[in-house]
Amino acid sequence: MHKKLIAILVIFLAIPIILVNCSLRPIKIMQNYEKDNTKAIDSDSIVVGFSQLGWESDWRTANTKSIQNALTEENGFSLIFSNGRQKQENQIKDVRSFIFQEVDYIVIAPTIETGWDTVLEEAKEAGIPVIIVDRMIDTKDTSLYISSVGTDKYAEGRKAGQWLEHFLENKRGANSPLLNTDTINIVELDGTMNSTAQIGRSSGFNDIVKNHKNWKILTQESGEFTKAKGKEVMARLLNRFNDIDVLISQNDDMTFGAIEAIQEAGLTCGEYGDIAIISFDAVSEAFDKMEKGLINVDIECNPLQGPLIAEIIERLEKGEMVNKEYYVDEKIFEAKNAKKDRVGRSY
Repeated sequence: MHKKLIAILVIFLAIPIILVNCSLRPIKIMQNYEKDNTKAIDSDSIVVGFSQLGWESDWRTANTKSIQNALTEENGFSLIFSNGRQKQENQIKDVRSFIFQEVDYIVIAPTIETGWDTVLEEAKEAGIPVIIVDRMIDTKDTSLYISSVGTDKYAEGRKAGQWLEHFLENKRGANSPLLNTDTINIVELDGTMNSTAQIGRSSGFNDIVKNHKNWKILTQESGEFTKAKGKEVMARLLNRFNDIDVLISQNDDMTFGAIEAIQEAGLTCGEYGDIAIISFDAVSEAFDKMEKGLINVDIECNPLQGPLIAEIIERLEKGEMVNKEYYVDEKIFEAKNAKKDRVGRSY
C-alpha cells in the first residue's frame, strides 16, 4: 500500500515539471498531406497553410515550386502544403484542417470560382487572413480574403485574339493555309470549366472574335488542362470537323496532346501547317515546339507567384496595407523568336 502511495505522489509531483518543460518551446503540430506524416514546427515562424488545386500540368508544378521556394524556413515561414487533386471538396477539407491547426495565413489556388463562402467565413471568424492565388473566387463578400495574386486571364484571352488579328492583317507566314481562306474556322480547347482561367481566357478571346464576321467558333470543349484529355478531345474534333483553321488551347499540356492528335490524323500544324495553334502558359516544352514551328504563338501565364505572396504576408506582419489584387507580368512569345526569348527563363 505504501509503495502505491509513493508511486502516485511521484507521478503527481512530476506533472508541474512536465508542464514547465512543455512551456519552454511552444510548437504547432502540422500535417504534411503529400507525405502523410506530422512534424512539430516552431511557432515563432509564420505558419502558412497552402491548398494547391492539383498537379495537372507543368505550369502547376512551376507554380507550386515557386510558392514552396518563397515560403521557406530560411525566410521565416513554416509551410503546410496540400494537394487538392482537382476537387473542391478536398480543398475545403484542407482549409478546415488549416483552421483547426491555427495557422497564421491560408493560401488557396481554387479549383473553381464558386462555393467558397462558407469555409472562408469560418477562416474569417478564426481570424486567419486568406490569400487567393492564381485563380479567383466568385463571392459578394470580398472581405473573406485579404488579397489575391495571379495573372489577368481575361487580358491573356484578348492577347490571343489580338495576335490572330495581327497575324491575318499583316500576312505573316505567307505560305500558311490560314492566309488563303475567307472564313476562319476556330475550335477552342477550354480548361477546367468554371475555373478563372477558363472563364477569363474564353471571355477575352471571344470578345475579339465578335469584331470579325468571318471568324467562326465551331465549338468549345473542355480538355481539363491535361495532355491526355486534350489529345482525346482534339481527336474527336478532327473527326467531326474537316475544316479547322485555328486551334486555341487554354494551356500547353492540352496543346501537346492536341498536336499528337493532329499528327496522328495525318495533318500538320503550326507556322506553315494545316492548323494554326495559339497556346497559353509558355512552359519550357512549348518553346521546344515553337522552335520546331509546331505552335504559332504562346501567351505567357507567369507561374512565379511565390515571392509576391511572401511579400504580401511580410507587409501584413508589419501592419502595412496591401492591395486587394496583384498581377504578375506576362509576355507574348512567337515561334519566330522562341529561341531568343527562352534565354534566361526558369520554367
